[in-house]
Order: sequence, then structure tokens, then C-alpha cells
Amino acid sequence: MQKYIVCIASEHKGNEFLEECQNAGWHVTLVTRKDLLDYPWLWTSINEAKTVERNATPEDYIRAITNIAGTQPIHRIVGLDEFDVLTAAKAREHLQIEGISNSFALRFRDKLRMRNLACEVGLPCPDFVGAFNPREINEFLETTSAPWIVKPRTEVSAFGIRKCNTEGQVWDVLTDLDNRHTWRDHPSQFLIERFIEGKVYHVDSVVADGKIVASGVSEYGTPPFSVSHHGGVFTTFTVPYRSKERRELEKLNQQLLEGFEYRQGVAHAEFLQSKETGEFFLLEVAARVGGAYIANVLEQACGFNLWREWAKLEIATKEKPYKVPKLRKDYAGICLALSKEEKPDTSHYTDPEIVYRVAKPKHVGLIFYSNKQKRLAELLQTYGERITNDFLAVAPAKERYDD
Repeated sequence: MQKYIVCIASEHKGNEFLEECQNAGWHVTLVTRKDLLDYPWLWTSINEAKTVERNATPEDYIRAITNIAGTQPIHRIVGLDEFDVLTAAKAREHLQIEGISNSFALRFRDKLRMRNLACEVGLPCPDFVGAFNPREINEFLETTSAPWIVKPRTEVSAFGIRKCNTEGQVWDVLTDLDNRHTWRDHPSQFLIERFIEGKVYHVDSVVADGKIVASGVSEYGTPPFSVSHHGGVFTTFTVPYRSKERRELEKLNQQLLEGFEYRQGVAHAEFLQSKETGEFFLLEVAARVGGAYIANVLEQACGFNLWREWAKLEIATKEKPYKVPKLRKDYAGICLALSKEEKPDTSHYTDPEIVYRVAKPKHVGLIFYSNKQKRLAELLQTYGERITNDFLAVAPAKERYDD
């Protein structure tokens, strides 16, 4: 019997996911924005595409999917982008299709829900408070040390984050948000937490039947907050396999996903290591593939592609069960930055360790592979400087994710 999957993509991503589904014989329907149709989708892996307007709401996507259900069966609904995870969950609930519910998905989307649940299962988090009650906010500010972060509960990456050095600055931010008179900017949509300086790591996992069957542990060269607010070259790279940091992060990641009762899919978790104490704290976790070409970096280092593994998990059946990928332990990393040129020419970058070149307008990016950690570190240092000198453009930090 023909199987049908609907993939929601409010951003251009997930070609490998679509291809894996198509290769397995599934009928693939892409639901995306009209303005994204000219992007380089892998059309040979898409049976049909349905569109919504650029500013479409989750309800608009759900209506489009419901219309699809009027002409064909739907066996799976998947949201490929961070903003699509909840939309897909709501669509599944509306059509009563198998998959995680909206309330369950919130623990991977709403940072306040995430913090509360993490504390319940014993995971360390930065001190935090929801922006609801002035008395509780004042008590939090009086009992924790500056600086503080005012952070949107449901944005992605470092969008909308404000760093405050005084109690007055925190209240200025909350007052400004309240004066905008929009629900999206209402102070209750934010949380306040103690800012902790340190290194940021991410653990990207494949989870099958409640077990982590494959994962990669990586470190950001510069924390995403610093890159988004101050510019520079974004880097992420494999953490040494025998390091103490990797062992501790793998343990925390397992505790996190088990505590969140995550049974099937992929996860992108970020942890902060305090510069002062060395302690690790949970920053966030998402039930999707990490951005910034992390899947491509991990594929070079470990031999599996997060998009493809996610697709295989989604379309697995009793007759064709999911099979764990073969893993390897090499090293990879990426240098990625905004370019002042529309189509930057990196042909003069010729080191043999360059295995992938980002082909995206106004971006310059290179992925490096080596079986030696020291060599990878040298390449990232060298090319971070070269890209800065040759191409780097700095754009103002966005307050929210609109594109």
C-alpha cells in the first residue's frame, strides 16, 4: 500500500529528509511558502508541493494539510524547521495522525517549560524566572547576581535575547515589550535568567525506541549569542573523543532525553560550561536537526546524516524497521560567516581537508574533515582569519526571526 508523508518547511531545508522518504517509496508532499518555491529543493524527491503565503500562520498550514487529507490519505506529518515542530504536532492532533502531541512538543520548544522540566529531572539550569509577577521578578533580581538575560521563550538561536547589567535595564526591556501591545512581544512570552559566561557545546542525537543510538558532541568556537550580536565567523567542531568534557556531556544528554521521555527522532541539545566553575548547564533542547550545517559537519566526522536518520525513523514500519547506522570517530568542523559579496568565490581556498563549500547567497562557509583533532583546530584558526579578512560582513542582530 502506498504510504503518504507531508513535510512542513517554512524555511528551505531538509532535502536529504525528502530524498530518503522518496527512495523508500513514500509519496512526499511538501508544504512550504510561495516565496520559497524558487529555492533549490530536490524536486525529484517531491511528488507534489502545496503553498501558503509568506506570513502564513500555523492555522494556515494546518488548513492546507487538512485540504490534502481530503484528496489522499496521510500517514505521517513532519515539521522540518524549528517553527514547524508545533505546527506539525497541531496538524497531527487535528487529523488524529500518529506522532508527538502539541503539549509534548512544547517541552522542546518553550524554554520556560524546558527549564521547569529539566529542574524536575535533576538537570542543572541557569537560575531563571518567568516574566509574570513583578514581585517574583524583583525577588529573583535581588537574590541573583548580574548580568541577566531576557530571553524569548519560543524564538530560535540568539534572536531577541537582551543582556542586562542592572535591575533597571531588565525593567526597561520588560516595559518596552509591554508597550508594544502585541501578544508576541508580551513580557509573559519571555523568561529572565542569570547570564553565565563560558563555552557552549551541542550534542546532536538520533533516538530510537527511547535509546540514543548515535550522537555527536561538538563545541561552538564562539557562543551563538556573541556571533549574532557582535558579528564574526561562526565555528563548530568535534569534541575530542576521550575528553572529560565529552563523557560528561554524553551523560547529561542521556539524562536529558530520558527525563524528557523522548522516544523517537533527532534532538539538538545545547549546554553551557561555566568559565568560573567548570559546571555544565542546560541551555536548550530541540526535537529537530540543528541549523548552521551541523548535520553536514556531523556526517563528515561520524558517518551518519541527521536528516536521513530522522527520515528513516519517521517512515520505519514493522516490516521495514529502523536500522542503526555505522559510526566512525573522526573530526570535522565548519567556518561560516556573512559575506559582503553576493556570490563569494572561495576557489583560492585549496586545502585538501575542505570537503564542503556552502552555496548560499551572501554566505561563505567551509567544512573541513580530518582524522586528527590538532589538524582540524589549525584549519579552523587559519580560515577563521582568512574569511574575516577576505569576505566578512557584519549585519545588525535581529530582534526576532522573521525570515
